[in-house]
Amino acid sequence: MSTTGTIPGPATPVDDAVGTPKGPSLIPSLGRARAFTARIDKRSHEDPGVRAALRRGVGKDLDAVPFMHRYVASWLTEEQTRSRDVQRAFYTVASLIAAQRRDQYAAAKAEASKESGPKGEEAADAAGHQADRPEDEETATARRIPSRSLGHAFADGVIKGGQTGGLRESSAETRLNLLSRQSVDGLHRHLPGAVRQLRGCDVEVDWAQLLVDLCQWRRRSGTVKRIWLQDYHRALQSDGERRAREHDDQNDTTEAADADTTDAAAPGA
Repeated sequence: MSTTGTIPGPATPVDDAVGTPKGPSLIPSLGRARAFTARIDKRSHEDPGVRAALRRGVGKDLDAVPFMHRYVASWLTEEQTRSRDVQRAFYTVASLIAAQRRDQYAAAKAEASKESGPKGEEAADAAGHQADRPEDEETATARRIPSRSLGHAFADGVIKGGQTGGLRESSAETRLNLLSRQSVDGLHRHLPGAVRQLRGCDVEVDWAQLLVDLCQWRRRSGTVKRIWLQDYHRALQSDGERRAREHDDQNDTTEAADADTTDAAAPGA
């Protein structure tokens, strides 16, 4: 008797096989992303062992980071574990957070703020919010922090360059344009260098927003890169307008002072 009717057909590939998130439920909310990144930040700041384990994952593939699963895997929903893109985003951002200098962690700044008094403690609470469990994801603190794209971070670096230790505008724009042209693999490959450049200038990176952007890069890279570039140019333009106003105000003050001096020196004054 023939048994061909019992032979199963080819299995339908899950998202992990193609690496493409299929729906918005795979993308973490900004609140959950903030809880995750704050927790990784705090653990990395407080525990050298955690920091070493996580930063060893910088630039590595998911299958080459067994030492990271303990700290990241519990934050992934069952559905998210079916998407390689989403998993990769969580692991990449965790490794980049851990790779910062120890004094650059939000938790480190929170501790410094607490030492400055009651107002510092309030700021520390906002900067150092953390969740002990994934279920504690969307707190009021996490929700009220405005998001800032990577484009805004590069603009901050250029603006800082006008003061001390920042980025040259040509260098920042070249790097941002390079990132914007990348595939998923290319973006993960170039991100560590870009983030090192920003953090080396003490420019803050919105890790939660970066996590969300990475999760949806394959399907929405056009939208994400547009936001990055728009934020970059708008921030620089706003800073240029601010400096122009300050220059005009300074000139007006100088002219007024000169006029007063002239009047005071005039005969019969």
